[in-house]
Amino acid sequence: MSGPKFRADHVGSLLRPAPIADARAAHMPDGQLHSGPELRDIEDREIAAAVRMQEDVGLAAVTDGEFRRSFWHYDFMDGLDGLDLEYRPETSGIAFAGSVSIKPFHATITDTISFPADHPMLDHFRYLASVTSVTPKISIPGPSACHFRTAAADIAPEQYRDLDVLLADVATAYADAVAAFYTAGCRYLQLDDIFFAYLCDENQREAKRAEGFDPDHLIAAYADTLEQAICDRPDDMTIAMHMCRGNFRSTHVASGGYDPAVDAIFNRTSVDVYFMEYDTDRAGGLEPLSLLPKGDKRVMPGFITTKTAELESIDDLRRRFDEASAYADLAQLGIAPQCGFASTEEGNVITPDDQRAKLELVAATAEAIWGGVI
Repeated sequence: MSGPKFRADHVGSLLRPAPIADARAAHMPDGQLHSGPELRDIEDREIAAAVRMQEDVGLAAVTDGEFRRSFWHYDFMDGLDGLDLEYRPETSGIAFAGSVSIKPFHATITDTISFPADHPMLDHFRYLASVTSVTPKISIPGPSACHFRTAAADIAPEQYRDLDVLLADVATAYADAVAAFYTAGCRYLQLDDIFFAYLCDENQREAKRAEGFDPDHLIAAYADTLEQAICDRPDDMTIAMHMCRGNFRSTHVASGGYDPAVDAIFNRTSVDVYFMEYDTDRAGGLEPLSLLPKGDKRVMPGFITTKTAELESIDDLRRRFDEASAYADLAQLGIAPQCGFASTEEGNVITPDDQRAKLELVAATAEAIWGGVI
């Protein structure tokens, strides 16, 4: 693999600037998922400013902050053929710790799932690439989201009662997405496949058992689906993967170490770079890193949190990397925050200044440990 890789990076989403938040509040009523053309100029301007900020703090890979999205996953999923998001105000959204819930959007599968040639996020990437002089990265939800986030009652096609059939079509759709992003110029694509980490949480595992699924079988099936989606990518395209346990207004959903999923993650997929949440004890110990195969794969342990403003010290981060290097070669590690700063448009409970300080710390830590951000 000769695609881009970095010592300093971030997961992708950024706090929405006030002009975007204000425009969305003014033009997007409850139940509207996507912004319209009336917001495009504002989004373009703020994305360009966010790119300059990322470049200024020293990052060599930048994102659009997901400024055109409501959610880290639902916007992309809604753009797939055969999959729609329904707003059901009479229901509850997914609950997070602290009794907070996301907006009540529900994924529904109405027809055969496929990736359309005009998916809007292709244009999102093209604009990002047009306003940066470094590597543009776009993140999309991993293929497991199409199953994990869709209730059985919301799957209409009869053939999709068979999990293997559903995941086969999802894999094909994602393979088409990977190819389309490459054609659009993308050489660094990130799949946020957080449900591997969810399936390390006993409560989440029990919930899947109640739905009739073996959680360990799901882990293997999700890994194979991911691999089918990415295995034919060109050699100069980097595929990254992000895992966390939920991130909404600085809260979480799941807990548990990576042990149940780590072998599948590292050894059943050809993912190049792994963003792994490690900012609290909820993520378990570093021992799972011992299963990282020797070679070119890289892990970005998320020792820096996006959930709180408190700034970690470089000395403490050095100690964490000393611990990690007992399980994985330091040459196969880098640094990134544990998650995005705004997995939904509401954002975490920090300020833009806090966010910038965290990103500056990412770059400074990479300089201190590896001598550079690349």
